[in-house]
Amino acid sequence: MTSAVAAFLVLLLIGTPIALVMVMSGLAGAMELGGTQFLAILAERMFSGVSGYLLMAIPYFIFTAELMNEAGLTARLIAFNNALLGRVRGALSHVNVTVSLFFAGLTGAAITDTVAIGKIMIPAMKKEGYSPAYSAAVTACSSIIGPIIPPSIVMVVYAAILRDVSVLELFVAGIVPGLLMTGALLATSGAMAWAYGFPRHGDTDLRTAARAFLPTIPALLVPVIILGGILGGFTTITEASAFAAIYTIAIGFLVHRTLTPARIWRALVTTVQFSGVVFFLLAASTVLGWFVTRSGIARDAASIIASASTDPAVQIMLVNLLLILLGTVLDVLPALVVVAPVLVPAMIQLGFDPLHFAMVMILTLNLANITPPVGMTLMTAAQIAGVPYERAIVASLPFYLCHLAVIVVVSLWPGLILWLPGLFR
Repeated sequence: MTSAVAAFLVLLLIGTPIALVMVMSGLAGAMELGGTQFLAILAERMFSGVSGYLLMAIPYFIFTAELMNEAGLTARLIAFNNALLGRVRGALSHVNVTVSLFFAGLTGAAITDTVAIGKIMIPAMKKEGYSPAYSAAVTACSSIIGPIIPPSIVMVVYAAILRDVSVLELFVAGIVPGLLMTGALLATSGAMAWAYGFPRHGDTDLRTAARAFLPTIPALLVPVIILGGILGGFTTITEASAFAAIYTIAIGFLVHRTLTPARIWRALVTTVQFSGVVFFLLAASTVLGWFVTRSGIARDAASIIASASTDPAVQIMLVNLLLILLGTVLDVLPALVVVAPVLVPAMIQLGFDPLHFAMVMILTLNLANITPPVGMTLMTAAQIAGVPYERAIVASLPFYLCHLAVIVVVSLWPGLILWLPGLFR
């Protein structure tokens, strides 16, 4: 175990790609445990880690999100939300949050939401007098609703790694926390709008709002198709994801007529690139996960947590702190595949509900999207806004704190997560 930990730390500190860190540290641990005879086992583990039928849903979800972007559906969602919230002070700030909620049901990835929404919302907010730093902050901090509201690529990856809860349970469990995140962001946005005197738009009549809503209906049906088909027992998750992609192509061609062969090709290229990263991480994680299981690290982790405190509230808060610290050096998916095989068995051994802890861990690791120095979502939004990353970090602090508040609430009250999935059992 010593050689694996040493290899992991050294490779991580010198900037080695995280997938190679996991493979090399797992390989070092395997050699320490059983020598060269374990090499064949590791190769088989890497293959089995990416051969599951469920994982086929990942490229379909990515492809659907890219098709939505290429079809220009983001602008239609923004127009509808602007018609609803235009009369409220700080209208564009609130629209940014609500669009992220709607878009989360279409994409499942925070960085996709940031790019799609930020390219439209950030210039519009700057034009109305919002500071570039604030525009970047609210865009990035609302985009991280994406991996929580179903469908979610992070949840599919979690289910593929751990298999202690189903993707369907995770999807349903993410709805209430996602809505809590939205509510907390809107409350923070409202408070800042009054404090800084952000502008409002004129009143919008019902007819204008209805005209803005009608073009969004086909896009809003995508999450209905995905969740409705799965919850109704008509499709598997993989089948629903494939049907969503086909439906999105039909929308782009027949309804909005904005999709062209060139746009579809761009969506396919992006899908292959992103999927390749995800599947390489998954294959690498199985090597490290196998070593963690064989070496007893998970059992030792449970003992360490239990020795720190016997109070479940203190235990889960300590783990949350560890996950937040991990998010300062790793992005969400790499962090998940590194720590999930260790922490999940340990927390289940301590008596935590598997579904509750799964959602708490996903919520907490999701903060890595806006936690410096990594913070890829916040960094991307800052680049779109043309503002130094440091200024965007400062502007994001109120929203970061509201996300922390949601994590504390769902950590201490498991019923908020378990209630809705319990209705489908």
